[in-house]
Amino acid sequence: MSPDLLFLISLIVKMAVSALFVVAAVYSAERAGPVVGAMVATLPVSAGPTYIFLSLDHDAQFIANSALASFVMNAVTCVLALVYALLAQRGGMLVSVGAALATWIALAVLARPIAWTTTGAIAFNVVVLAGCLAIGDRLRHVRMPLVTRRWYDIPLRAGMVATLVAIVVGLSARVGPTVTGILAVFPIVMTSLMIILHPRIGGRATAAVFANSMLGLVGFSLSCLTARLAVVPLGKAAGLALALAVSIGCNLVFWWARRGKRIPAAVTPSSPPRA
Repeated sequence: MSPDLLFLISLIVKMAVSALFVVAAVYSAERAGPVVGAMVATLPVSAGPTYIFLSLDHDAQFIANSALASFVMNAVTCVLALVYALLAQRGGMLVSVGAALATWIALAVLARPIAWTTTGAIAFNVVVLAGCLAIGDRLRHVRMPLVTRRWYDIPLRAGMVATLVAIVVGLSARVGPTVTGILAVFPIVMTSLMIILHPRIGGRATAAVFANSMLGLVGFSLSCLTARLAVVPLGKAAGLALALAVSIGCNLVFWWARRGKRIPAAVTPSSPPRA
């Protein structure tokens, strides 16, 4: 088998596995309400498979350096969630999503040339995440309508994530660990949820999901930090497994803390939401 054909088959398998991860995660999120849905949405369902596949092609130091870039960019993703949540209170989907993505891209461009250290990245995360949580807390408490799934919802999300995996894995050898780490945490799952939920349940209800997701992003930041610190001394497999366990464990704790504060659905099955 030629190397090009082997690479193509490997890439297709990686895309399919990543898409399955997202399908399973999103299906659970749609049935769980805003708090649990936000916790599931902030699990590494996109970045996790990407890092697993990257670990097959690169050494531990490459993965650790990529994780540092992802650590920084996860704080930027929290800014994206806040920008969307604020604008979606009154703005339309295109304006809210467009402005949030433009903010993420602009901050990524600004962050890339900075020579980040682990200490600097920790300080950046503490300041940004704390600020976003404080501002976004008032946006969490909104009644959530029931969501009727459309036939294209899951294929759309799975396809977007599979495409991202293909781009990251295909470019990683050419762009280096920093750009790889930035691309690995591009908010593809969040963007797809914004696009699908906003027209169907309204901006304020969708914003509540992302206001709740900011706490879940704290867990993902700790996961990225764990990968940064653990992959080299423990090895790629053990370090990434520990990082995944940290993300899951944090989100379970956050869900437990907020499980008594969930907002009941405002729409019953007898009165379905408008399309």
